[in-house]
Amino acid sequence: MSSMQLSSLQRSALLLLALLCGALTPAGGLSFSYPTFRDNIDEKDFIKSEYSRIYFSAIQITPDLSNVASIVNQSGRFLYKKPFKLWGKGKGGVRSRALFNSTFVLNITPKTDPGGEGLAFILTGSPTLPEKSQGEWLGIVNASSNGSAQANIVAVEFDTKKSYLEDVDDNHVGLDVNSVYSIQQVPLLSYGVTLSSQMNYTVTIRYDSQNITIFVSQTNETREEMKNIPVLSRTLDLSEYLSQKVYVGFSASTSNSTQLNCIRSWDFHSSHIDENSNLLWVWITVPAVVVFVTGVSVYLFWTRQDEEEDAHLQIDEEIQTNSTAPKKFKLKELQRATGRFNPKNKLGKGGFGTVYKGLLGNKEIAVKRVSKDSHQGKQEFIAEVTTIGSLRHKNLVKLIGWCYERHELLIVYEFMPNGSLDRFVFWDDKLGMEKEEPTLSWERRHSIILGVAQALDYLHNGCEKRVLHRDIKASNIMLDSDFIARLGDFGLARTIQQSGLTHHSTKEIAGTPGYMAPETFLTGRATVETDVYAFGVLVLEVVCGRRPSNQNEQNNYNNSIVYWLWDLYSRGRILDAVDSRLDGDIDEDDMACVLVLGLSCCHPNPHLRPSMRTVLKVLTREADPPALPTERPAFVWPAMPPSFKEDTEFDLAGGQITPFTDLTGR
Repeated sequence: MSSMQLSSLQRSALLLLALLCGALTPAGGLSFSYPTFRDNIDEKDFIKSEYSRIYFSAIQITPDLSNVASIVNQSGRFLYKKPFKLWGKGKGGVRSRALFNSTFVLNITPKTDPGGEGLAFILTGSPTLPEKSQGEWLGIVNASSNGSAQANIVAVEFDTKKSYLEDVDDNHVGLDVNSVYSIQQVPLLSYGVTLSSQMNYTVTIRYDSQNITIFVSQTNETREEMKNIPVLSRTLDLSEYLSQKVYVGFSASTSNSTQLNCIRSWDFHSSHIDENSNLLWVWITVPAVVVFVTGVSVYLFWTRQDEEEDAHLQIDEEIQTNSTAPKKFKLKELQRATGRFNPKNKLGKGGFGTVYKGLLGNKEIAVKRVSKDSHQGKQEFIAEVTTIGSLRHKNLVKLIGWCYERHELLIVYEFMPNGSLDRFVFWDDKLGMEKEEPTLSWERRHSIILGVAQALDYLHNGCEKRVLHRDIKASNIMLDSDFIARLGDFGLARTIQQSGLTHHSTKEIAGTPGYMAPETFLTGRATVETDVYAFGVLVLEVVCGRRPSNQNEQNNYNNSIVYWLWDLYSRGRILDAVDSRLDGDIDEDDMACVLVLGLSCCHPNPHLRPSMRTVLKVLTREADPPALPTERPAFVWPAMPPSFKEDTEFDLAGGQITPFTDLTGR
């Protein structure tokens, strides 16, 4: 029997077991976990009011805009889209109530002095945001529904403004039942908590079907005794005030006093309601299914153990036979270093996996954990380890080691304290809003561009075997503690093994849309010229502070930042493209030189792009940038003179131009 057939058999058996166990498990429970929130991805999981959204990896319950005037007198709600069953009728007609536990990290940042009003964790029978619920109403109720049983809501409020005489102060937790007049309030200052201090606070709310208990502590608090002291506990039968099925989430509001009300992470787990006791037939059937599934699983386990061992030996052999192979780590070492890949240690996530911060002894490291469902397979993993493992340059991220064990593909790098370049150079075009990171000076931007150019020149001309990076972009440029640029992420890199060759051909186009040279889509080839093109795009975005796709069109060549810049250049206004945040920090001659250099790297004819040696001379002012035509040249293929010589030994496409393929980007 083939492994595919066995997998199908196992899935069928497990499905049957799940269905039977589902009958044993009463319906109505809810469980989810968001260690962070992904912009434009996770919003589909929630019901949100008009101006609420996920932004900067956090739930923004009220608008997060740089214009303070546009966030006054606002209210919002952000609820999980699926309700859960809070209570039901158990044996003898007695109500059976669910238990739940919710933990979240909140952050409140005042935009006026003082800020206001606050946010609340809510359980509600209706997901609709009440009209005119801004200001003191916290998005919970409004003037007409306040105090009414029809409000159908229970809230734990985190109040940052004393809006009523009944409020104990402007920094307290309150328990609200169908009203914003709390049935119990507790000041938080004595617990070392100041809600509107811009700090992250971890909140846990537990309900044991009779009592609701609330814990609040600083997220980075190390003293366990502080984390385990409840700030509020009260006996409360939620079934008396709420409908059987309720939505769970958050509400918040601002008044003329404003603040940003954010939720940075959220876990929620509720128990099931048991309303069915006639399940004897299930108890008889399930053991037989368990025995069957166990037998299939054991057989599969040993079959796949053999496959896994073969794959492990293959990877180990290919990497270890390389004379410059880096250190091989054990999985348990890297699990220990990263806290078993704790979400709190996550540095970032890309198309090929997630990067975690770790600690090996006293040394900080970054561990790239290749996603099991990513396009980066074992060959790309081997390529990244063996390629970068043999490279030594001050502007390349240093590879420390690797691990392949139990289907885990892990690469260990030196830790870059300032993260990736994209965090510093981009800003939101639609909102005109900067991120929290400081603006990079022109001197520092020029230094970063020069550092990347030196790294790329080394790859093309300085190492024993020419290396094509194939994925140069801002998110792959890392910054150390001194903001020195380090080129990283060699998952798509390819070494040209034969002397005299200038290109590498693939059956699948690889790279990131917006950074890919136009000829790539016709030839399927990576060349030194396609690397130069991506570098040119990087130069333009670093100077302009804009993404390659920040215009109103899709990420293709004809609507890229390159066209936008060339249009400004043809009108003699190229300096209009410079990042406005650099006002007062401008060397106009230097900036114009670098922008023209960036455009020349993005010339549609690959033969007219400068080499990285020429690029370095221009950046160090040893040479002028290449001359550019005033009008943007059209892309014509084949380029004249011919860009590539035929080489049937190396070209996977047999020396022929490859057909169009699906675009694979990151």
